[in-house]
This record gives sequence, structure tokens and C-alpha cells, in this order.
Amino acid sequence: MGLSSDLHSLVMTQQRSTAIRCTKNTEERNLTGVLQFHLMGLLEDSEMQPVFFGLFLSMYLVTVLGNLLIILAVSSDSHLHTPMYFFLSNLSLADIGFLSTPVPKMLINIQTHSRVISYVGCLTQMSLFSIFRCMDDMLLTVMTYDWYVAICHPLQYAVIMNPRLCGFLVSVCFLVSLLDSQLHNLIALQFIYFRDVEIANFFCDPSQLLDLSCTNTLTNKIVMYFTGAIFGFFPVSGILFSYYKIIFSILRIPSSGGMYKAFSTCGSHLSVVCLFYGTGLSVYLGSAVSSSPKRGMVASVMYTVVTPMLNPFIYSLRNRDIKSALWRLQSRMV
Repeated sequence: MGLSSDLHSLVMTQQRSTAIRCTKNTEERNLTGVLQFHLMGLLEDSEMQPVFFGLFLSMYLVTVLGNLLIILAVSSDSHLHTPMYFFLSNLSLADIGFLSTPVPKMLINIQTHSRVISYVGCLTQMSLFSIFRCMDDMLLTVMTYDWYVAICHPLQYAVIMNPRLCGFLVSVCFLVSLLDSQLHNLIALQFIYFRDVEIANFFCDPSQLLDLSCTNTLTNKIVMYFTGAIFGFFPVSGILFSYYKIIFSILRIPSSGGMYKAFSTCGSHLSVVCLFYGTGLSVYLGSAVSSSPKRGMVASVMYTVVTPMLNPFIYSLRNRDIKSALWRLQSRMV
């Protein structure tokens, strides 16, 4: 309720605002508060818009269905009531939210030939995107810790990874993600006037909204990038340290068959980690190095659409337990 009232009061303030003068890059411009933004389309050619609509709608439905099947398989099969699959089902739920934040609005814009998003809608989209992005980040870190305990301390695994700890870790992931989102909102709520209403992406990205702000954003940039570094540094450090221990333990296995089995066990998770962080770095590092908005949008599509779509395939195709649970689920439904 507090956030909604803040947004409402801010919008009313913008409606009553008159033109101001803002100096940026030694140029003075007449600016006013804005009530809506314009998202850049993926394709300017109107004849290709139906093709893009069908493509992204299919990708969205496949991703949601794949992740829902994983959640259903884990919840319905008692053989999968383990910490690893508990975290996997939560990751699938976060992936559904992560994809559902930008894609439905993009599909509506393609269908209606409109690129408009309201100011409140933009902040809401930015908030949800930050929550689910951070949830993915934190859950991948927790899953890496789960693999570390399973491989490096197998005899103590059941004692360490007890249900209470698993529930606590997921709760911490959600609370940290909520904190990250609220920090982005507190910074964004300080933006009253903007140099432009054109967002060079198909969704409201916090960094691009920051670049459009007319006010002095140096402090806000420092705070945003510092929090981003903190929320990114610790999960990445935890993943790297865990995999360092995992690889060191696997290399001590005397038989080559045992080493291969251990590597293949965590291969799916390692593939998802590389895919998530690889596409994420390409988005944020690419936007800082390249000035082409189209290249940034392609990287964003890979990060926000393709990666969540591939995750269920990676986990289900390489995991016998998931495939067996899906077959048992299908036989019960038939």
C-alpha cells in the first residue's frame, strides 16, 4: 500500500508540474514530467510483426508449460521430495515469473501496434523483473551449495540439508530479492523529470530508466551499481567457491567411471549457471560497451526469453529422475 500511494502521489505531482530547464551535456532543454514511456519495438517492419508475435507466444507457452511440468512432477512424485528437486521447483517458479514480467506486455504491444507503457506500469514491471532476476541468481547459488554438500560431504548430506534449512534458504532468497527490488524502486521514485520517453528496450530496465533521468543521477548510479555489485558478487563468489571444492573432490575419485558420473550429475546445473550468467553479462556489459540499441535488445531477448525456455529442457533431458517422474505422471493421467 505504501509503494502504491507513493507512486500515485508522484504521478499527481508530475501532472501538476510545469516545464523546467535541465542542463545536460552543456545543452539546455525544456522538459516536463511524464506519465508514460515508449518501449522500442523488436522489429520496425510491420509485415514481420505477426511472425514475431507467433514466435514469442510459442516460446512463452513452451517455457511456462515446461516449468509447470517440472513443478508438477516434483510435487506429485515422492521420489523427488529431496532438497535438489525442491530448489529446482522453486527455480522453475521463478523462471515463470521472470519470463512473464516482460513478455506478455511485449506481445500486447505487437498485437495492438502500440509501444506505450504507463509510468506506474513501468515501475511495476521493473520491480517484478528485479525480484525474479535476483531470485534466479540466489536460487542458482543455493543449488550450487546443495551440490557441494552432496559431493563433498555425502555422509552428512541428510543431516545438513534438512527440510528446515531448505525452507530457510528459499525464504532468504525471496527476502534478498525483495530487498534488491525495493532499493531499485527507491532510486527510481526519485526520478521526476526525464530527457526522453523512449526506452531502448522492449521492457523497463532499471539502468535505462536511470539514463533517461534529467536529475543529477551520479549518486543514484553509484548506489545502483554498488548494490548490483553486492547482490552479484556474493552469489557468483559462492558459486565459484562451491565448484572449486566440487571439482577438487571429484578429481580425487580414483575411478574414471566415478569421476564421469560425478561430473554428469552436476552438469545440468553447471550448464544453466553458465547460460544465465553468460547471457546476463552480455546484456549489461554489452550495453556499456556498444551504443547500438538493437544489439542490446537481442542480448536482452537471449537473457529474458531464451534462457528460461532452455532451463526445463536442460534439466529434464539430462535427468533420469525427472523423465521417469513425467512418465509416471502421464501414465496416471491416462
